[in-house]
Amino acid sequence: MSTEEQSVPFGNYQYEIYLKGLGDERPGIALEYSKLEAAAREKLSPESFDYAAGGAGEGHSMDANREAFLRWQILPRMLGDVSQRDLSTQVCNTALPAPVMMGPVGVLSILHDDAEPAAARAAAATGLPMILSGASSTSMEEVAKELGESPGWYQLYWPNDPELAASMVSRAEAAGYEAIVITLDTRMMPWRPRDLAGAYLPFLRGDGIANYTSDPVFRSKLDKPPEEDMQGAIQQWAMTFPNPTLDWDDLPTLREHTSLPILVKGVLHPDDARKAVELGLDGIIVSNHGGRQIDGSATPLGQLPAVLDEVGNEVPVLVDSGVRTGSDVIKAVALGAKAVLVARAWVWGLALAGQEGVEQVLKGLLADTDLTLAMTGLASVSDVNRDLLVPAP
Repeated sequence: MSTEEQSVPFGNYQYEIYLKGLGDERPGIALEYSKLEAAAREKLSPESFDYAAGGAGEGHSMDANREAFLRWQILPRMLGDVSQRDLSTQVCNTALPAPVMMGPVGVLSILHDDAEPAAARAAAATGLPMILSGASSTSMEEVAKELGESPGWYQLYWPNDPELAASMVSRAEAAGYEAIVITLDTRMMPWRPRDLAGAYLPFLRGDGIANYTSDPVFRSKLDKPPEEDMQGAIQQWAMTFPNPTLDWDDLPTLREHTSLPILVKGVLHPDDARKAVELGLDGIIVSNHGGRQIDGSATPLGQLPAVLDEVGNEVPVLVDSGVRTGSDVIKAVALGAKAVLVARAWVWGLALAGQEGVEQVLKGLLADTDLTLAMTGLASVSDVNRDLLVPAP
């Protein structure tokens, strides 16, 4: 996205839609999250949909993530010049046109044939940074080519093989990614009844392990290359992925293999946030993995104030899980988040219409965020603070 394009208010996207309507053209996919999800359910196989839509246990954490946003209401102020808005921010030296990033989502090949490359091209078209999942169906190098000059971060599921972990972060830096995100809450597979009911785990079918099968360290430990024996590679992945012994003291060792900023994702407890700061990590993503790991987990938005009370402005603090709308973005920023990660919404866009679907979802979220900001009476996201919110009655 060019500087000139970025100077046009994101909210103008609504006029683009209305003008196309004069020629009887309608948006390619639904604009409301519930309708997006319903359409994806109709299109996808039950196993693929359930894998992307489901959570741990009975899904209470997913419901709670949404309810956390509803516990706050926006209290707008009237009038003031909001003709020019500035949503831009910066996190760990990565420039963001708005406080929004594409959160990491794995195995996109089960949702659309174009998978991660389509999502990367949408990121490049909108200017939003993409965090590539370590469980992607396409290698990090191939995705980086599609991102072009648009920022990308790489998310690491830390394997139980330190040499492999080092190789992956080194590859990410060489490919042009601007930060490493270590996901802390997935050291093993959780209990997910929807996947278990279909006896479906895509990794065991060879989906979502491209960053492993393309890695020289991983390949060196195979009897035959994946191209000749994929089942052998899958078995090696299954032995390598779980890492129940990973400890806080392991995290700083990545500094030996990359100069990139390192953030941790999956933090909910303030003491864990403090530990991350003490270890010299560069950022925190408050997250419960979209409700996919623990049923009945505390919500990230609910824990955000406590984490910020503990670490303040020492490192940037981001939040994910349950983000659907522009008002959600503004509420999170008002509570102190530097930016939010959005995931499932654009995933349904991908499933329904590939790159075009992802772009529509992202442009819609940016427009909604821009217009919500203006309606509050503020012209800059830097002016958003707790004064904008009141507890819901």
